[in-house]
Amino acid sequence: MGWKALHRWLGLIAGCLAVVLGLTGALLATDPVLQATQAPSSGAASSVAELAERVQRAMPGVEEIRRLPSGAIVAFGFEDDQPQAFYVDPRDGRMLAVYQPSPLPRWVKKLHRSLLLGDAGRWGSAGTALAMAVISVSGLVLLVRRMGGWRQLAGPVRGTGPQRLHVLVGRVALPVLCLSSVTALYMSATTLELVTLEAGPEPDVTSVADGQPDLPASQLPLLRDTRVEDLLKLNLPHATDPEDVWTVSTRQGQGWIDRYSGETLAWQDAPPAQRLYDWAVVLHTGESAWPWAVILGLAGASVPLFWITGLLIWWQARRAAVRIANNSPPAQADTLIFVASEGGSTWGFARTLHDALAQNGHRVHTAGLEHFRTAAATRRVLILAATHGEGQAPTHARHALERIAHETRKVPIAVLGFGDRQFPAFCGFARKLEQALREAGWPQLLPLECIHQQSSQQFALWGEALGKALGEPLALNHVPHLPPTTTLTLIARRDYPGFADRPATILRFRWPRTSWRDRLRGRGIPRFAAGDLVGIVPPGTSVPRFYSLASGSEDGFLEICVRRMPGGLCSTYLHGLKPGDTIEAFIRPNPGFTLHGTKRPVILIGAGTGVAPLAGFIRRNDARTPMHLYFGGRDPARDFYFDTDIRRWLEERRLTSLHTAFSRVPDGGGYVQDALRRDAPQLRELLAHGAIVRVCGSRPMAQGVAAALDEILAPLHLSVQQLKAKGRYAEDLF
Repeated sequence: MGWKALHRWLGLIAGCLAVVLGLTGALLATDPVLQATQAPSSGAASSVAELAERVQRAMPGVEEIRRLPSGAIVAFGFEDDQPQAFYVDPRDGRMLAVYQPSPLPRWVKKLHRSLLLGDAGRWGSAGTALAMAVISVSGLVLLVRRMGGWRQLAGPVRGTGPQRLHVLVGRVALPVLCLSSVTALYMSATTLELVTLEAGPEPDVTSVADGQPDLPASQLPLLRDTRVEDLLKLNLPHATDPEDVWTVSTRQGQGWIDRYSGETLAWQDAPPAQRLYDWAVVLHTGESAWPWAVILGLAGASVPLFWITGLLIWWQARRAAVRIANNSPPAQADTLIFVASEGGSTWGFARTLHDALAQNGHRVHTAGLEHFRTAAATRRVLILAATHGEGQAPTHARHALERIAHETRKVPIAVLGFGDRQFPAFCGFARKLEQALREAGWPQLLPLECIHQQSSQQFALWGEALGKALGEPLALNHVPHLPPTTTLTLIARRDYPGFADRPATILRFRWPRTSWRDRLRGRGIPRFAAGDLVGIVPPGTSVPRFYSLASGSEDGFLEICVRRMPGGLCSTYLHGLKPGDTIEAFIRPNPGFTLHGTKRPVILIGAGTGVAPLAGFIRRNDARTPMHLYFGGRDPARDFYFDTDIRRWLEERRLTSLHTAFSRVPDGGGYVQDALRRDAPQLRELLAHGAIVRVCGSRPMAQGVAAALDEILAPLHLSVQQLKAKGRYAEDLF
């Protein structure tokens, strides 16, 4: 079971009890705060001896003095055979107020510790604490993975309302909840006597009466040497028992004192288990550290929020899950389809492939790659594999290569990879998988093919090749499962003539604000940033077209730059829009290309409409980070997109420098890679000091840019590939 499944199922199963413990813990955390505000300072008494004498003068019948974790001093005794308990002022020992713990906190504490079920409830609370510890640790692991590493934990969060809220609260509260759960486990272990706190048997000591009177506390060396801040409890000798002794309990240990001679009769150091317990109490409850109690209370109050948002995330994922109809048993299927998918989108392609093969009369079984196994009826195996992280397998398929290695019956096999070319490890897992299969001697049904950004067109072409290999027609008409769309209204457009009947326009849409209720339900457009993608579904088709965003949520609008392509269904549709017209759209995160909060210099390289996301980066450069834009076009009068904005950003110092190259005008500077070569010394210095590179445009342009930068980087013994591996170079290509 992977971290994701462990986190999900433990959260769903133990969630109700965790909510109870979280809420009661939050209520109990208020007690240290209240005590800290009400407790008088004990600093006026320098030693326990001085404190004891003051309390004895004010309260002659005192038998016990306690120092509460808050610092308050409480004296217990009898008057006329009636028990007494008072807060006392350590400055003079006078009684301040009756000490009587409220019944409500006591009830809440019982609910928190034992669920009001006695010993069985204590075991239940301990089990819930263990579940919370595992949930917290797995949540931290998943959080780091989602954000792209520890260094990115503070970065912006994408996703639906429940997802964003779950992550935003998690990166603050999870470390606290993890610590609270671990300390609760240790405290439960001591309560359930799995860990003993006793230093050993209590010594058999008595005071020896030889006719001397009791010594006052000021003449007892151990009490004179003990600070009030270290005191836990002081028991005074009983007046009616001449052999009774002074007993003092401190953080360091426990001592017994002869009432007549003042001699320390015995001393027991606090064992390591006790010292650890004392620290666990402070860390778990906030006692004696009220600021930490406030943090604990807020973390405890977050548990219901975690549970509710987790339920919503699970329910939304369940509703969006792809279900395979007519899935033949694996032992009877002639074709096995295995899927490796982190986000779930690859399963949609698997269903399309499954249905097409089944319509051709094949018996098909589709399952996750972790279930890889062939049978006697198996004639072929098809693997659809997405890549996770830096070329790794999706979490559920982590051990797939091991399972494949143990298979002895080898049949023709084909691997289809899914990924994004902007990442250095494009289809990295699919490549590892295909290489391992070849080395193991599996017959190749088709060579490895890689699908970029879930292209339905590429998938259809692969289906044609598969049909030829099988000797039958095979049409893979994949219609992606689209998320819910939102209606956007066009509020402004800016047109550019372009070339050869390919005009371009910058379209600005009103971004409808979504209520918090709709966000919790996963409705409306989630928050987005420049560099993310907007999917637009034109009338007459169910296949979306994706455009890079030139704006973020903070801008208050959604902006794209679109070039009209001959025969382009979506681009023609968008170019026909007028202010006031509406479209249906949804957001697809593009975390590998976005740019947030860097202090490093940034080199932005774009050609044509590829300047759109780069313009969005510059627009949000409120910190005035050094940004250098290299823009390539054909004619500044026809396709210098965002020209007026770019010049204004230069004046506002959001953009540090602008370098242009126009290929269709005299002395225009050629292509954008030519501009890079002209500025080689400056670029080399920027890159040597850690500059980040973002490239957006056509694939041939990106290849030319990469070749130019490799030449520039050579004296530094660096390459574009090395920059990609370090996360300093990203591409958004079309």
